Amino acid sequence: MLAKKLKSKLPTVVIFGRANVGKSTLFNTLTEKKHAIVSAIPGTTRDANIGQVDWQRKSFQLIDTGGFLDLAFLANKKQAAATIDEKVQKQARDFLTRADLIFFVVDNKDGLLAQDKQMSSILKKILPTRDKVILVANKVDTNREANDASQFYQLGWGEPQAISATTGANTGDLLDVVVKQLIKQKAFKQKEAVEDEEPADLIKVCILGKPNVGKSSLLNGILGYERVIVSPIPHTTREPQDTIIDYKEHKIKLVDTAGINRKWKDARGIEKMGIAKSLEVLDKAEIALLVLDINEPLTKQETKLVEEIFDRRKSLIILANKWDLIDKRDTKEYTQDIYRRLPFAQFAPIIFLSAKNRTKLDHLMDLILTIAANRRLEIGQKELDRFIKTCIAKHKPTKGKGTRYPRLYYFSQTGTNPPEFMARIGAAENLAESYLGFLANRLRETYNLVGTPIKIWIKK
Repeated sequence: MLAKKLKSKLPTVVIFGRANVGKSTLFNTLTEKKHAIVSAIPGTTRDANIGQVDWQRKSFQLIDTGGFLDLAFLANKKQAAATIDEKVQKQARDFLTRADLIFFVVDNKDGLLAQDKQMSSILKKILPTRDKVILVANKVDTNREANDASQFYQLGWGEPQAISATTGANTGDLLDVVVKQLIKQKAFKQKEAVEDEEPADLIKVCILGKPNVGKSSLLNGILGYERVIVSPIPHTTREPQDTIIDYKEHKIKLVDTAGINRKWKDARGIEKMGIAKSLEVLDKAEIALLVLDINEPLTKQETKLVEEIFDRRKSLIILANKWDLIDKRDTKEYTQDIYRRLPFAQFAPIIFLSAKNRTKLDHLMDLILTIAANRRLEIGQKELDRFIKTCIAKHKPTKGKGTRYPRLYYFSQTGTNPPEFMARIGAAENLAESYLGFLANRLRETYNLVGTPIKIWIKK
């Protein structure tokens, strides 16, 4: 395995139930984050959402599973997963068998349905004991509706916890029950709650690209196991999927995002929400991995994505995926073609790889560490004084508007992540934009600032 998933010391609670009973809404309410996309369309949640809940100075991991479509598959532990829906169910079944507790969620407004009974029966088959299931009757908004929840006693899981995930009503009582049962099971392995705070040195990486270029396969290849569901169906990943890993004593947060198609600004419904979340992830990331299907020509969409990445001053690595399917593998020719179509991204490194076959993934991870270090690089003033003297000796400052040639009085670093510099010139002088590009290129060459945007601003 290339990298280990960070093992959580927290107990795990899994949300289970048929489609559209409010599982994602409950997940968002308890984690106090709008991570899971909520929609009335069955099967909206495919990949499992994972979050943390803190209650009574205790913490546990909460997992929102996908809605189930084939109950026969769910009940058959030995059946291999072939379709996208079967992969959803296999992933959810694995979570269920490993969970410390399970929320079996039913819809109080719909009442007890035949599918609830079927799922209850299957749950009893795949679980060794019944003591880790909490029956949750959702969508209970009034005391009168709470009385209707008694019908779910028929399922054989004891008293249903009547709640409203939308308003948060009685969710505190539900969490009291959770903590009490986890304490009884001795599931808490540490005395104090684990804070849901990211370490300051965490490297944040997001995976971007059009649908079906291999983004989820890339994440699975890095992790060495199927954390997210891979399918040839476009828009399989609808919610951003994040995993923190340890690699060479560094913590890296990898986030797989929904595919952004050619007309993403015209997208509607679930697809539009998924794309919006992908761009939110990009805002929070430091490094973007742009995944291309090297077997297909670049489109305006890749150009637009690169613009979005640079507008947000993120570092970039271009991944030419599915390289194993190319007959004549001339990296020089393909590199020239990519840079020709993306001329403003020539400082971004290109890796030709196969996510499916897990080739070049060690090289990718090492490059992520290098770029993360580049973004945090601090250069001393004495070193910068020597640097700028060398640059001026090689190429004198070029004038912009006006007739006077500018004089560069001072050059200093003003920020990191990414590196930012200030060039001071005379009050009546102008420095050509091309000269700033020259200085940025010399900085990259001198300090190996590969894949990292550099900002140089002028002070008069």
